Amino acid sequence: MAALALLGAAHFTPAHAHDFRAGQLVIDHPYATPSLAGTPNGAAYLRGIRNRGSAPDRLVAASTPVAERVELHEMSTEGDVMRMREVPAIDLPAGQEVQLRHGQRYHLMLINLRQPLKVGDRFDLTLKFEKAGERTVKAWVQQPRSQGSESGHKH
Repeated sequence: MAALALLGAAHFTPAHAHDFRAGQLVIDHPYATPSLAGTPNGAAYLRGIRNRGSAPDRLVAASTPVAERVELHEMSTEGDVMRMREVPAIDLPAGQEVQLRHGQRYHLMLINLRQPLKVGDRFDLTLKFEKAGERTVKAWVQQPRSQGSESGHKH
């Protein structure tokens, strides 16, 4: 019986404590990177958004009290040049996960930060979905593993 209790406890690990739900969507680990000194903008990410439903949805907007506005951005490489552009929405296909991780295709650009983002800070981030509606999540400012000692979002 004790082994069964331990097995059950292991299933509910703290790693799952930073998931949020909006309808059939599971929003996994919202986070931001520390902002660079003297720069007005920052970036926020989501480990992923899993659409567990049978219908597609779309992330259509985001907002936060720590920035004047939030833009949905897509990065792409054209030749040897990395390009970034604002997009009107991010598609969330039914039964799939879309990642908005540091260094990958999509991210949230925090425009005109009200104060610098520092490791350990936490802030509200409201995500607006076409079908699932709005959901406010808590984003944690953390140093991405792939960046080592550098900070911030690079363009």
